[in-house]
Amino acid sequence: MRRLPLAGLWLGVCLAITGSAVAQEQAADRVQPEIATEAAAKALVQAERQMVAAANPLAAEAGLAILRDGGNAIDAMVTTQLVLGLVEPQSSGIGGGAFLVYFDAEAGRLTTFDGRETAPAAATPKLFLDAAGEPLAFYDAVVGGRSVGTPGTVRLLFDTHERYGKLPWAAIVQPAIDLAREGFAVSPRLHELIAEDAERLSLYPGTKGYFFGADDAALPVGTILTNAAYADTLAAIAEKGADGFYEGPVAQGIVDTVRNAEGNPGVLAPADLASYAIVEREPVCVVYRSADVCGMGPPSSGALTIGQILGVLAPHDMAALGPDSAKAWRLIGDASRLAFADRGRYMADSDFVPMPQRGLLDADYLAGRSALLSGDGALADDAVAPGMPPWDHAMLLGDDMAIELPSTSHFAIVDPDGNVVSMTTTIENGFGSRLMTGGFLLNNELTDFSFATHDAEGYVIANAVAPGKRPRSSMAPTIVMRDGAPVVAIGSPGGSRIIGYVAQALIAMLDWEMDVQQAIAMPHLVNRFGTFDVEAGTRATALAAPLRDLGFAVNETDLDSGLHGIAITADGLEGGADPRREGVAVGD
Repeated sequence: MRRLPLAGLWLGVCLAITGSAVAQEQAADRVQPEIATEAAAKALVQAERQMVAAANPLAAEAGLAILRDGGNAIDAMVTTQLVLGLVEPQSSGIGGGAFLVYFDAEAGRLTTFDGRETAPAAATPKLFLDAAGEPLAFYDAVVGGRSVGTPGTVRLLFDTHERYGKLPWAAIVQPAIDLAREGFAVSPRLHELIAEDAERLSLYPGTKGYFFGADDAALPVGTILTNAAYADTLAAIAEKGADGFYEGPVAQGIVDTVRNAEGNPGVLAPADLASYAIVEREPVCVVYRSADVCGMGPPSSGALTIGQILGVLAPHDMAALGPDSAKAWRLIGDASRLAFADRGRYMADSDFVPMPQRGLLDADYLAGRSALLSGDGALADDAVAPGMPPWDHAMLLGDDMAIELPSTSHFAIVDPDGNVVSMTTTIENGFGSRLMTGGFLLNNELTDFSFATHDAEGYVIANAVAPGKRPRSSMAPTIVMRDGAPVVAIGSPGGSRIIGYVAQALIAMLDWEMDVQQAIAMPHLVNRFGTFDVEAGTRATALAAPLRDLGFAVNETDLDSGLHGIAITADGLEGGADPRREGVAVGD
């Protein structure tokens, strides 16, 4: 297998967009057009036949090598994910879960696969409540075994490969085994994140021993890090398939680690692992500018919330306003606020909670929500409330209180046959539960549930924890279709800001005619709950004053997305990688 050299791999990687001066002589509604074309630290990548865009060069190159060896997009997906779990362990891995949106070229069919973690059978409504019945502080719940859900990633990889893969299973697992044994260079990003989380990562000896040196300092950049335990785990998976993970010594190691976590044990049991199953689900699609924007439905809120944002914006001429207009961002911001209000009220695991899924994307309902934006300024806070979408029966629900912080990873793959993978994958918070077994970190996905089960008025919260239930997610792997064929595969990490990142990129491509790299690199402006987050150090900050004038509270902050995408054009493939991360797009 072809692999990038380890030494010097990370030289020149740009981790953030650098802002530049913005002229002051401008009308309150306009800023420099360059906000739409911020000089990207990474160039658009073009290829003829095949491409992988992923958050780490080693993972992207490993996936491309599989394509070069005759594998298809699903084969490359397996290898890419297994390598990501080694070199980007803070974001995803076999101890977590994933959502896959997949276009099967032979069948001409788009489908999705739900590999989200599930709550253990022994989980109760009191899982995240203290002795007084109050919700735990976030990190008191996260760190340790209490937050660990049944991992779904390995089952997703294995089952979809059984159905669609070309190369032998063991062959596509082997590259990650080899890299784990040979070692890889610790990147600047991994070093920085280890150092930032040192206190929590040091709580458990196994985790501390892996990420820190003998001097208790975070592993320096360039350290060659090997992981024999991960290689052994993958060897069991290579030999026995998913059973090598969900049964036997690996499964027992997961259970023992969770249940014996000092200070915060969990309730995961062998039966939870043995019974885990992925779910194939119909994609959620919305028509926007003659394209079908399709993604993952519940338990993800990604496609529904993005669909609502786009549906509310559809009557407005976003192209004429342009990306440098405060009016455009006023519409985007308030459309997002309305969508997030519905998300908090209605969206959860629809296998457990009745949801008005069709009603949330009903054309008349969205037209009514869009009419709320007819004014000239930001919506008042009391005007942003959940709507009443059409139901096929009545349901009274309370508003969600879940906390969802940034982490996660996204990659996209296109193979020579036209198969397309758009996959978002996570262990939830950075470094997950901070528990490590078998060379991999375990997720803290259960903290994506609402800690409280009822709101202040006593209404049930849709996203409350229950045995076997999947926590609501914001992950939004997306494939855009035109005339029955895929034209874009894109997604991002970022907690609940994922929705804003992906929606912005889609608007940039479909309304503002940016290529995929320009759309990914442009500065971020995100509004979820009223305050406009504006990406610090970029030209987006020129919009801060105009947005305040329109009535928004504005917060200039780092917005570290990790968008990765591939556009399928008449002239071939175009790949984009987020300049805020160390990822790349590679292809032939």
